[in-house]
Amino acid sequence: MGSFKQDIRESFIGLAETAQEKWSDFTQFLQEAWPLLVFLLIVLMGIWWYADPPPPRHVIMATGSPGGSYEALGKKYSEFFASKGVVLELIPTNGAQENIARLSDRNDPVKAAFVQAGVVRPKNVTGIQSLGAIGYDPIWFFYSGPEVKQSDFEVLQKHAKYFTNRKISIGVEGSGTHAQAMRILKATGLDQANMQMLNLPGGEAVKALKNGDIDGAFIVDAFEAPNVQELLSNPKLHLVSFRRAEALTKLIPYLQILEVPEGAFSLERNFPNEDIKLVATTTNLLIDDRMHPAIQFLFLEAARQINGVGSFFSKRGEFPSFKDSLLPESPVAVHYEKNRYPLLSAYFPFWLAELINRLVFILLPFFVIAYPALQALPSFRTRRMHNKINRLYGELKTFEQDLLTNFELSKRDDYLKKLDLLEYQALKIKVSKKLAGDYYALRSSIDYVRNCLNRQTHPYQFELEVDPDL
Repeated sequence: MGSFKQDIRESFIGLAETAQEKWSDFTQFLQEAWPLLVFLLIVLMGIWWYADPPPPRHVIMATGSPGGSYEALGKKYSEFFASKGVVLELIPTNGAQENIARLSDRNDPVKAAFVQAGVVRPKNVTGIQSLGAIGYDPIWFFYSGPEVKQSDFEVLQKHAKYFTNRKISIGVEGSGTHAQAMRILKATGLDQANMQMLNLPGGEAVKALKNGDIDGAFIVDAFEAPNVQELLSNPKLHLVSFRRAEALTKLIPYLQILEVPEGAFSLERNFPNEDIKLVATTTNLLIDDRMHPAIQFLFLEAARQINGVGSFFSKRGEFPSFKDSLLPESPVAVHYEKNRYPLLSAYFPFWLAELINRLVFILLPFFVIAYPALQALPSFRTRRMHNKINRLYGELKTFEQDLLTNFELSKRDDYLKKLDLLEYQALKIKVSKKLAGDYYALRSSIDYVRNCLNRQTHPYQFELEVDPDL
């Protein structure tokens, strides 16, 4: 039993000695190689800083028409960015087409935008990536006047009873409303010759519909949008149900079906008075594909906190997600969907977390690679140790040569002090076991010279004897 304990004790002692030896070698390596390490690190940091600069502190984002839901949503994003120390500047635009055009322009400062799915065709766009869908945008069709039978809206043989000679607003050209309305009208095959289509902005369409200046209006906007809420709260207006919603989603794949139960909009009015179906596109968060990954993470985190809380049509945590964006997905967004935001951001401010994250990814590989690499350089450490030993050998040899030519007995104490200094310098040299022989040979040589100086007859002082026979 005693021998077993002794074996365990000796094993631990051996491990401890090995660890101490490795640590001693490492600290010695740092002392010897720190100038080279610092130089390599500076070069690496310079390359890293140039290739992967820190995230910008100012980002420009295109929203949409003034007073729309995208403007209100953009303000929430701007507040979130401000809490992280980043300025998010919001630029109002005429709609989705302008947003796409500005994102595609490599010289335009706009780096992000809200755009409805289906507005743009992927083949016509370059330089844009998607961070995913962040919410539903239902396609609403409101009309005024007496309530009309649902069958009057159905298009058969290119005709629908309701739309004949009616004034219908389909949104401003270039807007998401206009794109979605035209896509649906084209899918149904409706002959538009007998329709009076007007291109009114959302706010103007709402006023015209309430005043009776138009008969109906397409509105593509979120449930919470002021324009939508104003129309839903007006008892004189009616909402059309898309009874053939399943067929539309087959023809237009990016569309989603939204179920609205009876009375969901207003129990008091029992509005709608039956279960209805709506079709919806999604709001996509699009970015310039050159956007810094840290800013992309910031947008995604904003979407999670702002759009992921749940709404009338979406469940909590449903957004952000990839729902038929039709555009290339950002690799950062794909990573975020699986791993969420970097852990450090939960404990440090955004800028500090980002700096630590970047430093970890650059410094850790550097030290992991640099230490073995420099250790593996041919005779790197051995040559450095040899140089130190040889330098002291050189000083010792010069000292001895000086004694041969300029020896003065009265200066013996000064000579001994010089040797003591050389020996002290030798003692400060830390060498590996392989060079222990050279190290002790140096100290023996110093001691030999000292012994020579301490003899009664000094070898560095000669008296020439004259032969009397000469």
